[in-house]
Amino acid sequence: MRYIWTLIWSLLLSNMIFYVLVSMQGGTFDFVTACIFGVVFTVIISILGELLPAKNEEI
Repeated sequence: MRYIWTLIWSLLLSNMIFYVLVSMQGGTFDFVTACIFGVVFTVIISILGELLPAKNEEI
């Protein structure tokens, strides 16, 4: 379930960031590019989340 929420939030945030940046530059918004960036962002965040140790984990 956490991967689904991560995907949803990353898609929403990446589309928002792309829209704002493209609007500031005066270009046209490309939904597919923003979604691809969101999926790549989700994969990176998921990998980092699995690699980092938990706070309660004893060494």
